[in-house]
Amino acid sequence: MRTPWTWALLFSMAVLAGCGSSSKKELPPADLPDFTAELKLRKEWSRSIGDGQGDLFNRLVPAVDGERIFAADADGLVQAMDRLTGKVLWKKKLKLPVSGGVGAGFGLVLVGTLKGEVIALDADSGEQRWQAKATSEVLAAPATNGDVVVVQTQDDRLIGLDATTGMQRWIYESSPAVLTLRGTGAPLLTNQLAIAGLSTGKVIAVDARRGLPVWEQRIAVPQGRSELERIVDIDGGLLVSGSTLYVVSYQGRLAALDLNSGRVLWQREASSSVGVAQGFGSVYLSQANGTVEGIDERSTTALWSNDQLARRQLSAPEVFSSYVALGDYEGYLHLISQVDGRFVARTRVDSDGLRARPIAVGGWLYVYGDGGKLMALTIE
Repeated sequence: MRTPWTWALLFSMAVLAGCGSSSKKELPPADLPDFTAELKLRKEWSRSIGDGQGDLFNRLVPAVDGERIFAADADGLVQAMDRLTGKVLWKKKLKLPVSGGVGAGFGLVLVGTLKGEVIALDADSGEQRWQAKATSEVLAAPATNGDVVVVQTQDDRLIGLDATTGMQRWIYESSPAVLTLRGTGAPLLTNQLAIAGLSTGKVIAVDARRGLPVWEQRIAVPQGRSELERIVDIDGGLLVSGSTLYVVSYQGRLAALDLNSGRVLWQREASSSVGVAQGFGSVYLSQANGTVEGIDERSTTALWSNDQLARRQLSAPEVFSSYVALGDYEGYLHLISQVDGRFVARTRVDSDGLRARPIAVGGWLYVYGDGGKLMALTIE
């Protein structure tokens, strides 16, 4: 098995390959563009979550469930807070390093570890409910619908666990690609389906109760002479709006699928390992090269494209009010207009970087920095 350090190296190599430069010296990240701010972000509260993302290119994303927000750091600290005040409700220090999280819902807080463990905590107290063994590293948040917990592992297996006991109910096996980015997207779970994007560029849907295949759809076809050029991982997670599933692959395509059948509604060339956002009839995409795009859902044409954040290692976008929020490697949070892609605000959250997707809930934006700073922001 490849070690996490190897996977981190492979990710760096893949990002460089994805820049498309034929010169020996890669271009540096773009300087921050100047603009006139149109609004101001207000910090409502800020908390430190231990060591944050750690050194292994984790992408730990907090989870909001009701009026609580849950966050974890790479060393195993899990923390629950009131999402409006930031008051700490409980802390739990696990004995294992956390690499996948956080999942929350139905009274559970769920994380995965580098050693292939899935840990369920009680959402009210932080006490451990159960611990289960997966087949390899868990690099994304487990998901639950109250009946089953579904976890995706680094080796492209999808595992269904009983939500009450943690006992394995089923396992869906799939052969991973020869070379992949370090990471997986978090599985998406409905009452009937468990859906996941794979390192081979496919999306699969299985019956959530029994793990039997329902549909499979290829989003990207590996192309190129080298294994680096043939990386087509779906690592950015999946997004559902109504009955439409949005998915993007690295060095592949952005696609809209019918949630129930997997039928392709539309697709266009794209490359991203962080995922998409959707709102106001548009899909928003952080490309691997740092270009941010707004794409019309009906015509599939680009409404606007902003390339001023080139090579700044952007996070996944998030729709926040009338804007698109995303972070970069220097820890700046950018707000871009959904209408035309212009910059409207910027603030620095964590000098170690912003790798995790921001989370927007009810007019509040939660941003978790690589160094462990969790900040709640609103628009003044």
